[in-house]
Amino acid sequence: MSDDGKNTASQDPSSKLAYKRIVLKISGEGFCNPGERGIIMDNVLHIAEQTYRAAGHGAQIAIVLGGGNILRGAQFTSGNSSVHEATAHYMGMLATVMNGLALQDALESLGCETRLMTAIRMEGVAEAYIRRRARRHLEKGRIIILVAGTGSPFVTTDTAAAQRALELEADVLLKATRVDGIYSEDPEKNPHAILYSELTYDDVHRQNLKVMDQEAIAKCKQYEMPIRVFNFRTVGNIERAVQGERVGTLVKV
Repeated sequence: MSDDGKNTASQDPSSKLAYKRIVLKISGEGFCNPGERGIIMDNVLHIAEQTYRAAGHGAQIAIVLGGGNILRGAQFTSGNSSVHEATAHYMGMLATVMNGLALQDALESLGCETRLMTAIRMEGVAEAYIRRRARRHLEKGRIIILVAGTGSPFVTTDTAAAQRALELEADVLLKATRVDGIYSEDPEKNPHAILYSELTYDDVHRQNLKVMDQEAIAKCKQYEMPIRVFNFRTVGNIERAVQGERVGTLVKV
């Protein structure tokens, strides 16, 4: 780390970034093994190491986290549940904060300077998310971790990621998943599903492709925010995506 507090890990002055500022969306599933729940720190460290290397090229990185590895609000929304749906969504937001704390510690163990920012005020745990402050952290080379969604129920973390990408004037929204990109069908159910290298927002809507919720896609389409969907479990893919390499699927106009 440099004297001015900026992360200079693996800094390569000759590297040419395709994207100067990115918002990286990581689902809670990345924090545990397939079919399991909870937080496995080896998985968290795997994500942190990739992010560390990507930041080392000079990219400004904001990470939006999901919380499905701990709790999904949908599990309380059945007709037999006594938990109000809005309450269930707030519980899910708090799960993202737990993931954020784990990722923050993993990144800082590698020497990264970070800030955990939450849309729900909890001063003893994280900073309140303020757009101008978040931008300033990015400009200073800090990796910011954005949790608690938008702070409002009935809004997915995918939509929160799209919202933050627009607010922070990111160059791209990177959606890290457990599959290699966007397929014509679920590749875990149909091994013959076709992997797309590039799609338009309208293609995603017309084919009802389950990559992000429709509200997130609509926001990105309205402001022409490109989305790249890729498999973060493949070592180096976060770094490649930040550098603009053709990994996964690119969604644009």
